[in-house]
Amino acid sequence: MTASPRRDAIVVGAGPAGAATAILLAGEGLSVTVIDRVRSPRTRICGEYLSPEGTRILDRLGALKGLTAAGAPTLAGMRITAPDGRALEARYRAVGAWRPYHDGALGVPRALLDLALCDRLRSLPIDFREGVRATDLIVEGSRVAGVLAVDDRGRRHELRAPLTIGADGRASVIAQRLGCRRAHRLRRLALVTYVRGLPDCREVGEIFVDPPDYAILNPVASDRVNVSLVVPLADAAPYSARLETFLAARVRQLPHLARRLDGAERIAPVQAMGPLAYRVIPPRHGGVLLVGDAAGFYDPFTGEGIFSALRSAELAAETAVRALAAGDVSARALRAYQRQRRDAFRAKERLTRAIQFIVRRRWAANLTATFLLRRPDVLDLLLGVVGDYVPPGALLSGLGGRSAPLGR
Repeated sequence: MTASPRRDAIVVGAGPAGAATAILLAGEGLSVTVIDRVRSPRTRICGEYLSPEGTRILDRLGALKGLTAAGAPTLAGMRITAPDGRALEARYRAVGAWRPYHDGALGVPRALLDLALCDRLRSLPIDFREGVRATDLIVEGSRVAGVLAVDDRGRRHELRAPLTIGADGRASVIAQRLGCRRAHRLRRLALVTYVRGLPDCREVGEIFVDPPDYAILNPVASDRVNVSLVVPLADAAPYSARLETFLAARVRQLPHLARRLDGAERIAPVQAMGPLAYRVIPPRHGGVLLVGDAAGFYDPFTGEGIFSALRSAELAAETAVRALAAGDVSARALRAYQRQRRDAFRAKERLTRAIQFIVRRRWAANLTATFLLRRPDVLDLLLGVVGDYVPPGALLSGLGGRSAPLGR
């Protein structure tokens, strides 16, 4: 077994959460080792939507300019089609004092995003190791002291640091070894593919709500659209070996989506990911933090995944810098991150649960569409909240008929 030089932090996973955390820590002068089980370029199932506030964080990381130069389209807004066929369209625009960063959201191929972040890792004094998979934790008493890993040549490695950051996604080895992962009662599955030849699908993302399903069309290139269909897990499970057949049949049952996709050509295999939702409780050990999908996931309707990964990286890095400077990485010292993460996402999670109630019920979805068509000011607020640049509290003020507050 190879023992590596001791670092300030080990980051397990080089996706958006892990790469962002490592870049921020390195920017504070800390020594960081990053490991990821695969090598670039990597492909992952993803809705490939990045909210306006997510673009702010990417710009802070030094990765946004490269993505826009590579042709990732800016999305000016969203179009939502209700079960009865009525369409609502809103643009990311200033709401009071809140303004979208970079003029809107971004449709970004996940492979392009990961490549841009990995390039940033390589440009910094970071020990970045691809093809290295974490297999277990090194636990000493009540503290995580590092990870055991194996590379793609079968060589074993022992990596030690005061702080280990689990950013290894949905199947996080770190969360599982610590007994943090829990099942969730929301049992849904996402089917993802790509199409081309879809007219007028460049400037906005599109959502089709038709309970119990919903679909998201997200342009990621000039003639390439990410199609994500979210369905009850129990409906799709019998067709696990025939995903293309199931997707085609399901789309035919959603008439407004079927008309929209008529004439489009599928250009990639259908992939599935589920169950989508799962809970992760905070670790009780010191010396460890969980970020991104390793810390839990609810549902992709609001496009929360990549933004949550990047924002949780910012919060984790702030806590890590303070804890390492103080020489205290105990569970108690690291709880500041859990509190900040809870405060940052709690209101948005409540909104997401309310949206899930609506999209599972035809009458509720149609009633909501009726209300939003009558109240475009609330629709603007809602899109700002979904875009992560308007606080959810402003939406409650709008629903009450009062003006949105003008400060952050």
